[in-house]
Amino acid sequence: MSTEPRSSLLGRRDWLRHVGGGLGSLALTSLLSRDGWLHAAPTPTAVNPLAPRAPHFPAKAKAVIYLFMHGGPSQVDTFDPKPALNKADGQVAPESFHQLKLQFTDVRKQKLMGSAQTFRRCGQSGIEMCDSLPKLQTVADELCVIRSMQHDVFNHTPAIWMANTGASLPGRASLGAWLTYGLGNSVDNLPAFVVMHSKPLKPGPGVWGNGFLPAAYQGTTISAGATPIPYLKAPADLKGGDQRAVLDYAQTMNRRHAASRADTELDARIASYELAFRMQTAAPDAVDIGRESEATRTLYGKGFGEQCLVARRLVERGVRCIQIYHGGDSDDWDTHGDNHNGQTRRMREIDQGCTALIQDLRQRGLLEDTLVVWSGEFGRTPTTEGKNGRDHSPYGYSMWMAGGGTKAGLTYGATDEFGFRAVDKPVHIHDLNATMLHQFGLDHERLTWRHEGRDFRLTDVFGKVVKDVLA
Repeated sequence: MSTEPRSSLLGRRDWLRHVGGGLGSLALTSLLSRDGWLHAAPTPTAVNPLAPRAPHFPAKAKAVIYLFMHGGPSQVDTFDPKPALNKADGQVAPESFHQLKLQFTDVRKQKLMGSAQTFRRCGQSGIEMCDSLPKLQTVADELCVIRSMQHDVFNHTPAIWMANTGASLPGRASLGAWLTYGLGNSVDNLPAFVVMHSKPLKPGPGVWGNGFLPAAYQGTTISAGATPIPYLKAPADLKGGDQRAVLDYAQTMNRRHAASRADTELDARIASYELAFRMQTAAPDAVDIGRESEATRTLYGKGFGEQCLVARRLVERGVRCIQIYHGGDSDDWDTHGDNHNGQTRRMREIDQGCTALIQDLRQRGLLEDTLVVWSGEFGRTPTTEGKNGRDHSPYGYSMWMAGGGTKAGLTYGATDEFGFRAVDKPVHIHDLNATMLHQFGLDHERLTWRHEGRDFRLTDVFGKVVKDVLA
């Protein structure tokens, strides 16, 4: 018989209890890891989350510049002229529209309101667009206009979430994050996903966030000037080799700290320190439009045009996804009153920049594999709000694409005679996202992330590639 104290011995029942608990912990860890809750602990030799990865199939596009019109451009005042609407101006909306839910108005009580814009057919393709976009009219043959966009979210914040992340609630990953997750970063001294905006957005920065994907895949906001990213410039007493030595030491400690934790925020912080070190010279150069010729700066103009010029410079340097948000909490496309003048002002603000971007990309041989996308979160009603405004409408609106393997000079789909609902070849936002991923060589049904027990994707469980708009 053993002479050791009873408390130091492990009985059969105790042994079974401890082993069972250990096996349960292992099983739980495996499930959490599979579900995206836990990831392999980072080590100095761990795979870089931003390392380039091969697409599912050959890609047509290498980069996307997404021009997002915050507030909702009016389709019947931009790219979808409706002569019947003008003839019916002042009449009560047809009964077939009565079941449509709107944000601020009851369509049963509203009157139809024609457009005060004038339209013309442009280029050899004959694409129709309003005369408040005179410069864009000159590149009509480069555009693929979709008139039949639709979804069912009629309030700004959830609709912006829907357009950017494929879901109307926060917490999902944005298009740029999915692209970065699927393909990695093609350069090592600039972010893969860059965001520019001049005014605050209603939903906040989460619309270009990583959601449940690792934090390394979120967008990086930049601005013009000598400090495009805050706190990027090194202190005066940390230059050259001294800064590298300090960073190496700090990263050693960071990796040691992260090794026992499963936290993608720590992984992203470690990766961001390395990227920031390399960006100190690359980022200011990339956004320095003063390096461009006077003729090029004049081509793009000021304001929004300058952001478009920065986007072209980023594409040249290998940045994969650039989003430019035009408008914000004020001075946006949200024309609940004085719709005609409000929409006209917004069009004048973006006309030169959009046109110059397409022309410049084409001249430099970049348009073929750079996808340019122009869209808002929804359109606007053909009925009145108040005296002369238009309410939100997600049921049928217009957007356009150029380059990146899309068909040039094409008008696709149609809304009804008054421009309220998509009735011919409707394209849901999930279809658009599936199509954009397709151009990057990514199968939207295979690009998934396991989270909370299911596989998530940008297109949820929907979406189909709109092959008719692809070259």
